[in-house]
Amino acid sequence: GWCPLSPTGTQTTQLLLEPPWTLAVLWDRVTLTCQGSGTPGATTWYKGGQRWGQKGPDQILVTESDTYKCERPGTGLSPAMRVLDDWLVLQVPARALLEGDTVTLRCQG
Repeated sequence: GWCPLSPTGTQTTQLLLEPPWTLAVLWDRVTLTCQGSGTPGATTWYKGGQRWGQKGPDQILVTESDTYKCERPGTGLSPAMRVLDDWLVLQVPARALLEGDTVTLRCQG
């Protein structure tokens, strides 16, 4: 399912990750969805710190390793999400984890 990278219920722009694993890697076919207030389709995307289109779709399929952010009118800029092209990664669920939680780890290569 979708996983917010910032706490739910707050008035901030959130970057949702599918599949819901971090570290995010290209060969997982990563989709990022920008969620916030304002008009749907009014998302501004940033790639590598540079504006990467304006008032575009709320969802993108990532095809290059880089750092991504999005911006929505009214709730501002999201936290950054790095998508890697590494050949071996240890992944954890992309959700808030608390001490004592049982966590599934995924090692992929």
